[in-house]
Amino acid sequence: MARYAPRYGLEIGEPAGTEWLRVDRLLEPDGPELTELLKRDHEASDHVSAHANALSLMSFYAGRAPAAALLLWALEGRVLDIRPHNLWVKPHEGHGIASVAIRSARFLPGGLQTLYDVVLTQHLLPLSGELHRRTRAGLRQLHGGVAAGCAMAFCGATRGEETVDPAFLLERWQTFVAKAPGELARLGEVTEAAGKLVYLRNTCCLYYTSAKGCGSLCGSCCLTPREQRLAAYEGGRPIITA
Repeated sequence: MARYAPRYGLEIGEPAGTEWLRVDRLLEPDGPELTELLKRDHEASDHVSAHANALSLMSFYAGRAPAAALLLWALEGRVLDIRPHNLWVKPHEGHGIASVAIRSARFLPGGLQTLYDVVLTQHLLPLSGELHRRTRAGLRQLHGGVAAGCAMAFCGATRGEETVDPAFLLERWQTFVAKAPGELARLGEVTEAAGKLVYLRNTCCLYYTSAKGCGSLCGSCCLTPREQRLAAYEGGRPIITA
């Protein structure tokens, strides 16, 4: 999977080392694993508020942890077992996730509903709920980060040296998002620009408010008019993508 982009890389086998975090423990109320991820993201960005910290973390995390499973479903229609108890993440020194591991590369029975279950219902939506409870970040904004991250699993495979047909992945994204839990379909749009798929958000992650963001808006940000975002993507100029 990593031949399409680093975000799709997976390590197989239960990882060793204290730096790895098992995802089911990230979802525990007030658990130390999620506290550690928030701390790392805050230190990397110098966020101005706890809810901006949560929104930034959600966007980067959702763009990495389920990426391989989403692309595998798009390409093959099979659902990789990334249930929380079978999934580990290794935090990056700064933002987000450096590596992802699964105990075994097995597939679960079922199709799209199973994918919804393992990616959203058991994982990203409960993580959003815990971040909301801790920081009071709005659920709609957090779900916007979920949508943006999931979209990058489809968009990213149109951007590397080895790519997948954008029209094919756009159709697969539309199938995925149409009935996705969390009303993800209302939170942004995948479209084609300059021969690649891009995501246009309807919510903001507030990364631009951080000291490291320095007021620069993400290329997909809803604070920039749609036409300007598309023009920037066509010209290869967006500043940040999740």
